[in-house]
Amino acid sequence: MSAVPESAAAIASAVGSGELRAVDVVRSSLSRIETLNPVFNAFTDVTADRAMAEAESVDAAIAVGADLPLAGVPFAVKNLFDIKGLVTRAGSKINLENLPATTDATLTTKLCRAGGILMGGLHMGEYAYDFTGENAHDGNCLNPHDPGRMSGGSSSGAGSAVASGMVPVTLGSDTNGSIRVPSSFCGLFGLKPTYGRLSRHGTFPFVGSLDHLGPLARSAQDLALVFDALQGRDISDPAQPDRPVLSTGGELVKGTDGLRIAVAGGYFRQKAEPEALAAVDAVANALGVSAEIDIPEAARARASAYVITVAEGAALHLERITNRPQDFDPDTRDRFLSGTMVPALWVQQAQRFRSWFRAMMRGIFEHVDALLAPATPFSALPSGTKTITLDGETMPARPNIGLFTQPISFIGLPVVAVPVWLEEASLPIGVQVIAPAWREDIALRIASRLERDGTCKAPVAAPRAELVSQET
Repeated sequence: MSAVPESAAAIASAVGSGELRAVDVVRSSLSRIETLNPVFNAFTDVTADRAMAEAESVDAAIAVGADLPLAGVPFAVKNLFDIKGLVTRAGSKINLENLPATTDATLTTKLCRAGGILMGGLHMGEYAYDFTGENAHDGNCLNPHDPGRMSGGSSSGAGSAVASGMVPVTLGSDTNGSIRVPSSFCGLFGLKPTYGRLSRHGTFPFVGSLDHLGPLARSAQDLALVFDALQGRDISDPAQPDRPVLSTGGELVKGTDGLRIAVAGGYFRQKAEPEALAAVDAVANALGVSAEIDIPEAARARASAYVITVAEGAALHLERITNRPQDFDPDTRDRFLSGTMVPALWVQQAQRFRSWFRAMMRGIFEHVDALLAPATPFSALPSGTKTITLDGETMPARPNIGLFTQPISFIGLPVVAVPVWLEEASLPIGVQVIAPAWREDIALRIASRLERDGTCKAPVAAPRAELVSQET
């Protein structure tokens, strides 16, 4: 058997050409999961029997000439995605009492039809209200680059599973930054598409007006490959408009020629550790970008996003909070409880401001094609960190990890988080490449250019052997 490549694109090419069998790829992935998951706690459910059966089906289809863009590619999904035969955990204790899902989520089905092979469900913050990767019910999901640090959340397992090489790609969700934060902490490429671009049918919601789904991977090429397979309208998701599929894979070779790119200034240059600003500067220098554009009222956008998040989240979980408060992670419960006390007028004002902020950003994108901003204010924090100090102000760590992601989620813009390894840095940190609505191709082109020139490149998947030996 040939060695199994790390990238999804290389796996699909090798399986599609007959150089590799999908069953051998799956066995390799299962072996890594068996070895590494006890260390990093990325998977909550492993669907080994299903994966082997799907691999056999893929090999049979390839043998008769099927063209499958994701042939034999192992993937896993955040455990708020429905997986047929499993309870949809959503990172909670309460949900474990529900009946198993009878069908897969729409996006899972799409990847399987493209030849992808589902390996299981992934660790996440309780009900997706988390940026740390710490879960009171399932334990902490750890960072493969340093198991003493956070993986980031709430798509914690999605980040850890890819960074450790258990699978080449995963699907996560991003309401206020939950794809971009683990991408930043774990050194990955992550895509939050435009709000409404991908179907959310078959997933457990958090905040309906802010929830996005998208992939995490170790390359921009793999992001584009998976993103293209995920597209297409699903009438089961009422938030998804009828838009044509945007083919992005072939666009990557265009690079950044002709694109107008600027650094997001003002709010996005404040309350950040030097490493976060240095990462943005490194990306800007690599792209030859000198322009800086202030984003007016970004702080208010973040505050408004918070108001909408706690209000909608509390409404969704009101019965559970009322009847079973003891079964929540106390941190999650208390944040939802605060949402029950938000005045309706505040929510109305936040929604009005949202319309203004969206229109204002649309005006900015008449003059630029993309913006660069930090993904997180710092690299991965030590596990258990409760407070942080930024610009001399001490604040709670958990909610403020999303300082720079929330204003963008607020109006549903597409973003690719790209990983930067600063010279002599032991940990990665992410930079957001923000594009206009429905232009994921622009963000992916920029990410691919940065990957090709070495500015942004995820490391080899295998964690350092000494870390594994120390933890097992």
